[in-house]
Amino acid sequence: MENYVDFAVEKTVELLQIDSPTGYTAAAEEYVQREFQALGFSAKRTVKGGILVDLGGQDADDALLLEAHADTLGGMVAQIKSDGRLRIVNVGGMNANNAEAENCRVVTKFHGVYEGTLQLINASIHVNGEYSSTKRSFDATEVVLDEPVQSQEDVQKLGICVGDFVCFEPRTRVSESGYIKSRFLDDKLSVGILLGFAKFLRDENQVPARQVYVHITVYEEVGHGGAASVPPGVTEAISVDMGCVGEGLQCTERQVSICAKDSGGPYAYAVVQKLIAAAKKEKADFAVDIYPHYGSDVEATLGAGHDLRHGLIGPGVYASHGYERSHKDGVLNTLRVLKGYLF
Repeated sequence: MENYVDFAVEKTVELLQIDSPTGYTAAAEEYVQREFQALGFSAKRTVKGGILVDLGGQDADDALLLEAHADTLGGMVAQIKSDGRLRIVNVGGMNANNAEAENCRVVTKFHGVYEGTLQLINASIHVNGEYSSTKRSFDATEVVLDEPVQSQEDVQKLGICVGDFVCFEPRTRVSESGYIKSRFLDDKLSVGILLGFAKFLRDENQVPARQVYVHITVYEEVGHGGAASVPPGVTEAISVDMGCVGEGLQCTERQVSICAKDSGGPYAYAVVQKLIAAAKKEKADFAVDIYPHYGSDVEATLGAGHDLRHGLIGPGVYASHGYERSHKDGVLNTLRVLKGYLF
């Protein structure tokens, strides 16, 4: 699987350059559909906007669904202030502490895109004596537009309205030592991994013993991405998302994480058992962890009433929902687990 790591990272970097906060994902959907089709696989867009891919396989009555998501965190204009600044609300779990001082783009409905920066209100430390003690929130911060605006009317003349999306700069970097740094590795890194796995299947002429589908969802960050579009015959669904890295957990950015339980409860015992066996068979460097503050696409799938077993794996990602970091080794180990699970 080593031959497919750089391809997976390349596709991840390309996708990271496409703004796609939940609800504003059309360009990302088009990219994902096009890339799977370029590899020779059927990829159809669902009514909801997800991309459902048929990777082939033999047993259609015991099919496997792999789920990842292309939507990300972001913001939305909630108020145009009298001084021309913008109050925003978060889309998904975007946190003001992590968004402060980040460049962003305000996407209007009909009048183009405008750049700005999310700043603390009264952001100059030489002026604001309460700079350090101010609790960060989206009510305490504002988007400062890179336009000569001084009033609400000035902003409205640009075509900016309440309800416009605010997209944050990903700042993607891939270091010579193999570290991948960017906002929104959750979960665009796993979309890249699934593209890498699809390329492996094509290049090696591999046909899984069971039918395999991929669903790239676009509403995961708000909780209902995987709630629909489960093909007939699916008995298992595995979310390929980020693995948590932090205090109290075993996983590192260079490993693949297998989740035994998250905030929604335990994952299917038989699936977790098979994932661990697959990791051992392929000599993948892995860790088994419990995520205290996490929910995944496959839990939305179960919550929608689908009768299937579920699991969750992913490359280790540090600083989740902030400026995230993973490693090419985490990509490789995730690819190994996918291979071991199906072959």
